[in-house]
Amino acid sequence: MQENRSEGAYSEELVEKSLWIALSSIHGIGSQTFCQLLKTFGNPSNIFDASYSQLKETVSDAIATEITKGVNHDALSDSLRWLSQSNNHLVTLADTQYPQALLEITDPPAFLYAKGNLALLNQPSIAIVGSRNASVQGEKNAEAFAQGLSEYGLCIVSGLALGIDGAAHRGALKAKGSTIAVVGTGLDIVYPAKHRDLAHQIVEHGLIVSEFALSTPSKPQNFPKRNRIISGLSLGCLVVEANLQSGSQITARLSAEQGREVFAIPGSINSPMSKGCHQLIKQGAKLVDSLQDIVEELDLSKQDSNISEISSDEIKTNHAILTLMGYEPITLENLVNLSGLTVSEVSSMLMLLELEGSVASLAGGKYQKIV
Repeated sequence: MQENRSEGAYSEELVEKSLWIALSSIHGIGSQTFCQLLKTFGNPSNIFDASYSQLKETVSDAIATEITKGVNHDALSDSLRWLSQSNNHLVTLADTQYPQALLEITDPPAFLYAKGNLALLNQPSIAIVGSRNASVQGEKNAEAFAQGLSEYGLCIVSGLALGIDGAAHRGALKAKGSTIAVVGTGLDIVYPAKHRDLAHQIVEHGLIVSEFALSTPSKPQNFPKRNRIISGLSLGCLVVEANLQSGSQITARLSAEQGREVFAIPGSINSPMSKGCHQLIKQGAKLVDSLQDIVEELDLSKQDSNISEISSDEIKTNHAILTLMGYEPITLENLVNLSGLTVSEVSSMLMLLELEGSVASLAGGKYQKIV
């Protein structure tokens, strides 16, 4: 890759895409103003060609003045270099790949930076979100629900944060399903840094998107904006663990405002991480204690795909575990010995069977088949 390339060294398509970035970089142009300009002039090229008097009919004096100064092509060089690299994309409102679900929300982003499989932007999806400081059980729940919902053909959408978000992405990848990470930084930054390896896995098997310019650092004000995209892409939002003041509460509220379903997993009345979920349930969110609750609400059915074929094999193995359990309570250790599988494998199967409502977790680390 050449370090210094003139505008003429890039394709006409990339240069045209860069005009979207140039327009968004003008102070005062947010998603709503950008969309209004597009409705008036059609595309960024026409917007930059418009006269001051024409622009003044749509935007303020200050914005019209900045637009008429033209495009600073030198300032776009980093963006053009990034876009010219394999697997990097800018998906605009003018593109057929733009997610149709986002067109239903009140303030869709004019464009998204994207890295990975663009086809996922229009696949049926569900958001799974929750606390960054999640409990071990909360992360297990998020991973298991993500794995199970992936097997029903849903793409798992989350925010790449620590805790529940990371677990949701891992669950989707574990099921060999698809996942989208919506981040609050530029796509040339991985935040949090601990999720660098996970981010690479998502790019390989899924998609990472952002509406923020390259090199945009993590800032608190970015995440509420990010959250409207997480909810907007999805049929519904599952909150696994959340305190009363969490960003997950914002995502759930946005989901409700956007006409999406809201689901919440209850927990101990003594846990701060359960209070947000309990509040959502009081406000009308659907209480979820098994995968079937979401499957029925969204009217899902198993998909005829490679994902479902793999899932069917896993389900057969899970049901073999059910046979080994008999009808009396049994410990995890005994199931490991009877099955010849690892502790991790049996734990994962038991979690999925719990979500299906086939197994109950008892005191003392025992499990019992539900007849």
